Amino acid sequence: MAGAKRTVPEELQRLMRYLPESEEDERARFLAAADDFVGGSSPGDLRAFSPLTRVKLWLAKEHRLDDLETVIRYERDNPQAHLVRGRLSPSVEVPGIAPSSLPKEVTRLKNSEMPLVTKLTDMAWVEGRLRLRGYAYVRNVPVESAPRVPAMAWLTDTASRRRVVVRMAPRHEPRATADSKQALHCYDWAGFELFVDPAKLRGGHGWKPSTWSLTLGVWASGRPHRAGLVPGDIGPSGHQHAHRLDASTRWVSAFRKKRLEFEIQPVEAELVGHSLDADLLSLGLRGPAERPVEGLVLSHGPAKEPVEREYRAEADGPDGRRRVTVPLADLSVADTEETRELRAHAVVGGRRVPVVVGEGVLSQAHPTDGGREISVGVTAVDTLVLHDRLRQPVVDAMEWVEGDLVLSGSYTGPDRDRVMVLRHGERFEEVPVPVEVADGRFRAVIDPEHHDSHGDTLPLRKGRWYMSFRSARDWDDSNDVPVKIRHDLVPRLPLVHQGAKRSYSVDHRFHDRLFLSPASPLDDSEKGAYRQRVLREAFTAEQKALPLREAVFYNSFGGKQFSDSPRAVYEELVRRGAEVDHLWSVDDQQVSLPPGVVPVEWHSREWYEALARSRYVVTNVGIGDWFVRREGQTVVQTWHGTPLKKIGADLLGTPKANRAYIASLPHRSRQWDFLVSPNSFTTPIMRGAFRCETEILEAGYPRNDVFHAPDREERAERTRKLLGIPEGKKVVLYAPTWRDDQRYGGTRFKLDLRIDLEAAQRELAEDHVLLFRKHPKVLDSIPGAGQGFVWDVSKYPDIADLYLITDVLITDYSSVFFDFAHSGKPMLFFTYDLEHYRDTLRGFYFDLTARAPGPLIKTSDELIGSIRDIGAVTEEYARQYEAFVRDFCHPSDGRATQRVVDRMLGGGEG
Repeated sequence: MAGAKRTVPEELQRLMRYLPESEEDERARFLAAADDFVGGSSPGDLRAFSPLTRVKLWLAKEHRLDDLETVIRYERDNPQAHLVRGRLSPSVEVPGIAPSSLPKEVTRLKNSEMPLVTKLTDMAWVEGRLRLRGYAYVRNVPVESAPRVPAMAWLTDTASRRRVVVRMAPRHEPRATADSKQALHCYDWAGFELFVDPAKLRGGHGWKPSTWSLTLGVWASGRPHRAGLVPGDIGPSGHQHAHRLDASTRWVSAFRKKRLEFEIQPVEAELVGHSLDADLLSLGLRGPAERPVEGLVLSHGPAKEPVEREYRAEADGPDGRRRVTVPLADLSVADTEETRELRAHAVVGGRRVPVVVGEGVLSQAHPTDGGREISVGVTAVDTLVLHDRLRQPVVDAMEWVEGDLVLSGSYTGPDRDRVMVLRHGERFEEVPVPVEVADGRFRAVIDPEHHDSHGDTLPLRKGRWYMSFRSARDWDDSNDVPVKIRHDLVPRLPLVHQGAKRSYSVDHRFHDRLFLSPASPLDDSEKGAYRQRVLREAFTAEQKALPLREAVFYNSFGGKQFSDSPRAVYEELVRRGAEVDHLWSVDDQQVSLPPGVVPVEWHSREWYEALARSRYVVTNVGIGDWFVRREGQTVVQTWHGTPLKKIGADLLGTPKANRAYIASLPHRSRQWDFLVSPNSFTTPIMRGAFRCETEILEAGYPRNDVFHAPDREERAERTRKLLGIPEGKKVVLYAPTWRDDQRYGGTRFKLDLRIDLEAAQRELAEDHVLLFRKHPKVLDSIPGAGQGFVWDVSKYPDIADLYLITDVLITDYSSVFFDFAHSGKPMLFFTYDLEHYRDTLRGFYFDLTARAPGPLIKTSDELIGSIRDIGAVTEEYARQYEAFVRDFCHPSDGRATQRVVDRMLGGGEG
């Protein structure tokens, strides 16, 4: 292998990734590929690769496949982390591999492979000194207790190279471990606190302009490590800021190349006031008496080719005061609806200098034509900036009042039909909030602990909720106007309220963009991969030593719903009067439960306790290959759908196959007492695709008993009233699955919307409503939701209730159509990407084109027409629908739950 070759060939990577699961012919191909790539390599040739990759390639070169499998499994268990041995010559270590069996050139770690990881978490002025908090650790070197050798920091004048040492005090900071996203090491004592005293940077002749870099130094593994301090992304740690040292000097905390540094700057021009008179903006400026302000330059557009205008300064009183007058019309420079920034520089002594905004001078916006305004604003570092923008709400007062966040401020936009929208920064879901607008002011009250979710009261989910104004008539977010915060309120942030089970904070990003952030309900001992590993291993073992409790622990879709077959099992146990406690897994407090059911937060300490000590566990998804059922415990796997798309081991031979997951399937299935199958079609698929080594109970799905329930009409009527469906309107439910190739990343998928919702509203709204239910993995908001035709029911707890009120189902490849077929009501299949989805993305178990109980539709127009003519469609597909029910909907007698609970309680074998 030539020394310049730094990338492992893709085929070799693939073969090595799944080597522990490979067959003999695959191992032979792997060895041949390894020989071709590293056969003639020396240990030094591998130094360009990462540590564990070097180890794996060397073991491959030597054909030590057993040792190589040990490394691969270790890497799976510990992604992004490894052990380090040795102080004077640190090396990577893998348990089970003798260090002496590997060349030192392969295992020895380079300095670049032990970087100092730093993060600024808070920055504030305290009694004239700048306090910095954060963390700093050497990757893969744990810091489980206060370090014996103290860390240190130093400031360096970038011009003179003068150095000032700053003491760093160790601080317990569990966030360091959680942020690391690895499960092997604890970095809890990597936290630090340091104080920067500006007086120590002042020369003997007073302040002089200078720039100071900050360097952190940490001693680990027998050597020093140094790095700059990386900023956060929100709040004080994520924003540059300025601080006055005296009347003529200021301190600027700035970020250069994602590192914190400090500047000492003279104040050569200061904004002391501004006002508007007859469409003339008057700016009061002050400079040094010996060098008064000569003028003001405003520029906009690209920095390399800006459009500039210069305005002369007129004398305006003592102390070097000057006044610049700018026609408001000169500031209306935007040629689109976008915001256009006007950069401001004063001319002093023939030079252009920043205009520092004086203490007590507030930002203000002046309305102009076309729904726009000219804003006299302040940057993050307290300099003057102007904006030509759409009229924006600006918060100038905020407080927590008995759990409510009360915001008020200025807004000169439309005072009718306004609504404040909270939009999640990652999931893009939205929550509307009423807002009062009158006389150029607005007021909004947000109760983050109690927002309505289809009749249930839930807290806002964790994450950042950005605030915007929107017309109540707007179809989507394209015309949203962001809610900003006035700059003088920024030092009050974060504004925190402690709720019942979590905190809520108001904070900012991008300087003046306001958001509300509910924290995770988990505490520090439960957050992050490392803490979760401790809970899985040590804490779970402790709990398993305690007696089982007479309880049923339910898990529906990873704690996201009170729904599905686990709900049916719960209701049957209540009907029978079973003397058990009912515990329900709840993710982020986003599930409302009936009285008497105890919520257990997903992956909390209580969650692991419930899983270890409940006599019964009822789940419709996998728990994890770490889970082992204890003696005396009964685990019921109800699963959640008849498969159209290939799953599990049946994906072998396709790019979607995860060989490691497939190899774990026999172990996973052995943790279930039995697996519930909905029909005779699914039973053999489950046996093979899940490599199932436990009983499969072909009982039918408990969730589908709803179609036979004696109270189904009453339940349907309650659902219609709860949603507010107008009397006489037909209900169309659209429930598509996700698209593997439409994603933001990981398991976060985009909404692939191909229905022309505006056209559908024109054609159908008179006598139909469209209920839109996204798959839980799909993000994005739904256009038109809340306008009277489209209803977003993605967060409605149980789709079974929606089935009961649905007149027509639209789906694609989702398993919902197998369930809905029990209703006998019509279905339409919007399969606009059938060939691509079937042939490229997933693969099917049967020919959908031949067996679907409804038409496969390609275009939005055809779909709308089919809804309008649903009677003819139903008649055309009657025989196909009948055959589909015969093949996929038996047993279907309303007794599936009874059979499952009988088997669960030991009362029969089904």
